[in-house]
Amino acid sequence: MTDDITAESTDGIAAVFRELYGAQPDGVWAAPGRVNLIGEHTDYNDGFALPMALPQSVRLAARRRGDGVLRLHSAQSGGPAAELRADGLAPGAVTGWARYPAGVVWALTEAGHDVSGGADLHLDSTVPTGAGLSSSAALECAVAVALDELYGLGLAGPELARIAQRAENAFAGVPCGIMDQMASVCCTEGAALHLDSRTLGHRQVPFDLDGHGLRLLVIDTRVQHDLADGAYAGLRAGCERAAALLGLPALRDLPDEDLPAALAALPDRLVPLVRHVVTENARVTEAVARLTAGDPAALGPLLTAGHASLRDDYRVSCPETDLAVAGAVGAGALGARMTGGGFGGSVIALTPADRTDRVRAAVTRAFESAGHRPPAVLEAAPSRGATRLA
Repeated sequence: MTDDITAESTDGIAAVFRELYGAQPDGVWAAPGRVNLIGEHTDYNDGFALPMALPQSVRLAARRRGDGVLRLHSAQSGGPAAELRADGLAPGAVTGWARYPAGVVWALTEAGHDVSGGADLHLDSTVPTGAGLSSSAALECAVAVALDELYGLGLAGPELARIAQRAENAFAGVPCGIMDQMASVCCTEGAALHLDSRTLGHRQVPFDLDGHGLRLLVIDTRVQHDLADGAYAGLRAGCERAAALLGLPALRDLPDEDLPAALAALPDRLVPLVRHVVTENARVTEAVARLTAGDPAALGPLLTAGHASLRDDYRVSCPETDLAVAGAVGAGALGARMTGGGFGGSVIALTPADRTDRVRAAVTRAFESAGHRPPAVLEAAPSRGATRLA
C-alpha cells in the first residue's frame, strides 16, 4: 500500500472544487484512516491503545465564506452539494454522510469557536467505508484541521481530535472513543501512536516494518458494520456499569492483580467485558515494550491473543473476521486480529515479507471455500497524520 496523496490527486480535487463552486479553494488538506495494532475498545474506558495512520486518506478542498452558508460535497456520494446554515446546525437535523462535516462545524461552535462565516467543502476519500478503518474520523479530522487554519483558531492536535470526536458522538450519534480521531490527527510516518485516552498524552513508537523484513496486511472482509446501530453503545454502557459497580472512575483503573476479585464481584454478563478491557490494556503495554526494544516481530502473538479476547469475551468478531485470522496465521503470519469496532470490518496480519503472497492466497481461498465474497487485501505502512497539502 502506498501513499495515495500525489501532486496530481491534489490538483485534481482542486479542479473539481472549481467546477463545483466557481472559485479557487483556499487550500487542500488530508487526514488519514487508521488501523489499531492493539488496544481495542479501551479508549472509552480511559485506557491505552496503539494505532497507526494509513496511507489512505480523506482529502478536502475548502474555501472560507463570509455569508454563513455551509456547502458540502462528496465525490463518493455524488449529486449536488448540500447547502446548510453554519449557525443553524443541531444534532438530528442533518442525515447521511453530511452529518459528519456538519457536526464538526457544530462542535466548533459549541466549543466557542467562531466559524459562523461558513465554508465551501469538497471531499474525496480513499478510506474504505464500513471496513473498520475509521473513514468517518478521517472525514471529521480533515474538516477540523481545514477550518482550524481557515479561521485561524490555533487549536492543537488533541483539541482538534476532541472536536471531531464530539461531532461523531453528539451530532452523528456514534458513541465512539477518542482513539480514531487522535490517530488521524497526531500520527507520524514510521511510528505507531501510544495513546493514553484519559489524558490524551501520546508518544510516537518506532514501527519499522521494512527494516525487519515484515509487512502488515490489512484484510477487508467486506462485511459492513454500522456502529450507530446500538451494539457498540450497549458495550460501552456495560463497561460503564461495571466500573460504577466496582467504584472506579473507569475500567482503566482496575489493576491487573485485582482482576480475579473484581470478576467474582460482578454480574455474569459484565465479567467478559471487564476481562477483555483489563487484559487488552496489558497487551498494549507489552506491545509498546516490544517495539521499543526493536522487536516488532514479537507483536505477533499479542495480536492473536487480542483477537481471541475480542472474539470470546467482547464478542464483536464475526465468522468472516475469525476466518481471516485463522487463515492468515495458518499460512505463516506471525499474528493477526480484527481491528476497529467489530461486527465485520478488517483484520490485520503481521507477516514476514516472503510470506505475504502465501497469506493473501490462503485467506482468499478460505473465503471462497466458505462462500464469502473475496476479501480485499492491502499492505499498510505507518503514515503521517492530518496535514495541509496545498
